[in-house]
Amino acid sequence: MRAWAALLLALAIADVGLAAPAYVTDELVLGVYAAQSTQGPRLATLHSGDSVETLAAVGDVTEVRLPDGVTGWVKSVYLTTSQPATVRLKLLQDELDRNRATAPGLAEAAARSDVQRLTQELQNRSKAGAAPGAAVPPQEPATWPWAWGAAVVVALGCGFWLGYAALARRIKYKFGGIKVY
Repeated sequence: MRAWAALLLALAIADVGLAAPAYVTDELVLGVYAAQSTQGPRLATLHSGDSVETLAAVGDVTEVRLPDGVTGWVKSVYLTTSQPATVRLKLLQDELDRNRATAPGLAEAAARSDVQRLTQELQNRSKAGAAPGAAVPPQEPATWPWAWGAAVVVALGCGFWLGYAALARRIKYKFGGIKVY
C-alpha cells in the first residue's frame, strides 16, 4: 500500500514539473484583399504596427492604401487610429537609447571615474617607489590566518564553558550539585 502511495505522489510531483508557461502573442497578421470579401486574391500582408491610409469604409471592411501604393480591402475591426503598444514600446526604447547616448552627465561621470582610477594608480606607484611607466602589481590586503584560527579556538572554548556552566546549574538546581564517584 505504501509503495502505491509513494508511486502516486511521485507521479503527481512529476506532473506538476511538466507544466510550462505559455503566452498569447500580440503579433497580428492581416491580409489585404483585392475585393471587399476575403474570397478574392490576397495582395499583401500587414503586421502589427504597419501604417496604412484609409480611403473608404463599406460595412465591416475598409479600403486602404499601403505605403507602396497598392490599394486593397481589410476588415475594419483590425484597424485603429491609435498606435499599437508594440510600436509605442519601440519608439520609447529608441528614445531611451538616444537619451543614454547623449546624456552629458554620463560622459562627465565616466570621465570622473577615469580620473579617480588614474589618481589611485599614481598613488599606488608613488607608494611602491616605482618608476613612471613601470608596471606595479596591485597590492593585496594583509591576511592573518593565525588570527582566524585563534578566533575559532576562543569561540569553541567559550561555547564549551557556557554549555558546562548551564549544565552544572541545571544539575545543581535539580539534584543539589554534581558528584563525581
